[in-house]
Amino acid sequence: MKKKIANWGNYPVMESDEQLFSFDDQLQKLVKESDHFIPRGNGRCYGDASLSEQTISTLKYDKVLSFDTKNGVLECQSGLTFDKILEFIVPKGWFLPVTPGTKFITVGGAVGSDVHGKNHHVDGSFSNHIVEMELILSDGSTIICSSIQHADLFEATCGGMGLTGLIIRIKFRLKKIETSYIKQKQIKAQNLDEVIRLFDEYSHYTYSVAWIDCLKKGEHFGRSILILGEHAKVDELPEKFKIDPLKLPAKKSIPFPINLPSWVLNSFTVKLFNFLYYGKNFKREIKNVVSYEPFFYPLDAILNWNRGYGKKGFIQYQFVLPLESKQGLIEILHRISDAGLGSFLAVLKVFGKQESMISFPTEGYTLALDFPVRDGLFEFLDELDNIVLKYGGRLYMSKDARMKPEVLQAGYPRLNDFKKIVDQYNPKRKIRSVQSDRLLTPQL
Repeated sequence: MKKKIANWGNYPVMESDEQLFSFDDQLQKLVKESDHFIPRGNGRCYGDASLSEQTISTLKYDKVLSFDTKNGVLECQSGLTFDKILEFIVPKGWFLPVTPGTKFITVGGAVGSDVHGKNHHVDGSFSNHIVEMELILSDGSTIICSSIQHADLFEATCGGMGLTGLIIRIKFRLKKIETSYIKQKQIKAQNLDEVIRLFDEYSHYTYSVAWIDCLKKGEHFGRSILILGEHAKVDELPEKFKIDPLKLPAKKSIPFPINLPSWVLNSFTVKLFNFLYYGKNFKREIKNVVSYEPFFYPLDAILNWNRGYGKKGFIQYQFVLPLESKQGLIEILHRISDAGLGSFLAVLKVFGKQESMISFPTEGYTLALDFPVRDGLFEFLDELDNIVLKYGGRLYMSKDARMKPEVLQAGYPRLNDFKKIVDQYNPKRKIRSVQSDRLLTPQL
């Protein structure tokens, strides 16, 4: 079926022949008959990683296959989304081991992007919790892989943007919980130095993330709100929550009805938003107990919030710098502030150690920023790329729609190993995307 598709950033937009399937034999037929394709889940990555002239959608391939409630191991098809998994596992006392800032991603997409969350410094990325997975390769054959079985394919698939094969089945470990609530602590930091010190001071917390004001200058440069959390135990809940401690949150959503005009998005409105957001916490420190929804997925409550960036869409720019490269973080924030291109949603996290072939996380500071697409943006982001590379960092492919091949090569030391494995399991590049054509085709 021909349709216009885009990922969450609404840039780029293209026409694609989308094919759906529900059963294994349908998928086998599609793979064998397709000239080329890229597997596509719910389109919640931000760039062009799941865009192609031909896509195979996994959204109807969404069944739970088994659930070991004693040991917390879930096996499911790749098109199942995190929101459906949470509805199934939370009442039984389990939670996702790792989750990004939206629950509307598929499990296959979580593997392809090797998603991380607020707990990377403690629990690593999603791939750390996979027991095994099954793929259908470009020639139609199937293969099971894990960290010990066909380990090369497993490692290249985790974070490999779907280029090694179409994931059809994943078995992964869950996190045991007593309640569906989070003990949350919010701390206001006056500047970047203070929030970095607070990250260190509270590194024992399972979950940590900071909103950062990327336009503020002077002594309050980099002012932030650090948000910390732990899964609450039953005896830590207010009495009103103890009646049903594993209760699912009420489904609430506010629609974002229109694409905002581009003139709404400017340095004045960003400064105003930042002033109000920072000022909403009247106290330096606030402690409360909240449902997991507002803690992990605050933006999911606003349907189609991506429309807020206008018809041209936006780029989410995410990079990671080594811990010793705080100066690089300062330099990038100064460039953003000087250019007046601040982001409404600037999110700072700390990654723990991770050695991997193509996955994004590596020990350091990671900052994610949203920029509306406008004249001069890509040239500005090229400048930021140079700073990221100068300080030994790299960009997240799941958020990318414009980086140059040499930036990817410089940021990922094992990129050539990844290319060799792609060549081995996808030799004719039958599985490919707009992104892989842009970043990898000249070298493959």
